[in-house]
Amino acid sequence: MRRAFMARDASYDGIFFAAVRTTGIFCRPSCRARKPLAGNLEFFATAGAAMFNGYRACKRCRPLESGGTIPAWVQAAIKAQLKSRDGRLPAAAIRRLGIEPARLRRFFKQHYGMTFQAYCRAQRLSAAFTIIKQGSTVSEAAIEAGYESESGFRSAFERIFGASPIEATNSDVVVLDWLATPVGPMIAGATDKALCLLEFTDRRMLETQLQTVRKRLGMPLLPGRNPLLAQLRTELQQYFAGERQQFALPLSYPGTQFQRSVWRTLLKIPYGETWSYQDVARSIANERAVRAVGQSNGLNRIAIVIPCHRVVNADGKLGGYGGGLWRKQFLLDLERRHSSRPSNGYLFGESKL
Repeated sequence: MRRAFMARDASYDGIFFAAVRTTGIFCRPSCRARKPLAGNLEFFATAGAAMFNGYRACKRCRPLESGGTIPAWVQAAIKAQLKSRDGRLPAAAIRRLGIEPARLRRFFKQHYGMTFQAYCRAQRLSAAFTIIKQGSTVSEAAIEAGYESESGFRSAFERIFGASPIEATNSDVVVLDWLATPVGPMIAGATDKALCLLEFTDRRMLETQLQTVRKRLGMPLLPGRNPLLAQLRTELQQYFAGERQQFALPLSYPGTQFQRSVWRTLLKIPYGETWSYQDVARSIANERAVRAVGQSNGLNRIAIVIPCHRVVNADGKLGGYGGGLWRKQFLLDLERRHSSRPSNGYLFGESKL
């Protein structure tokens, strides 16, 4: 892929996308823009994966355009989304454009590997992340993100990060960063003292989880790096390589007393084992709270590290998972391969999706 990109080989267009870490832009292999140093390149199979890793589409080679052009009706939807005050375009607004939402969803799923609403979320998040990391002024950021006014950008930024661009750089913050993993890109958040967020970037609840972290901790969110996020990267790499069974990171997971009791119990489930929702309820001495346990499990904000994926139905079937059942199956299979513990009787890694 590196050779094809550096040679501007158009025969690879549509097969992969190349992203440049220093600029936050992703391109087609054939892009005619000046080529970066090879060490600054990152490659993705789909445009959606690049966007959910925080990259924006190149304005020169237009990697989001299928065959070099986007149908006029899709262009109309994208234009309306960019003009909206909050970066959203609900179904009713799509219909007012004369477009059936299901048709738009199918087009984006087929060509970009994500739905239109996921595209909107990715645009909002990646634009804000990239702009802050590049140190742009608020005016420059608003223009770069496609907002018609600086005030519109400030409002959108504050909805995501809980503070104005200026305030977010002058207070105690939850530092956010993107992480690439074998189960897709994730977004992580940590204070100077503890990890408080690890979520899949394509999860529908992502922005709700960001807002919850901000409210619970009373801190704005700001893209960046800190030592705990560096430690998380290392420990996740070890986990996916089968070299780590327990995480050593300090955790912060504020919630109700019941939620915290559930999340503490999840941390007790041994690597290579699964517990049922009933098992968790019994562990917290509340056997009748199975449904509430399931709800708290789904609200876990620190995926993988707090192993909510190890909770399954009493019959051994996977049950639900905010990151998608395929990810839950992947994680259970990974742990089964590297665990020395015998099976506890549940159908571990064998459920039909």
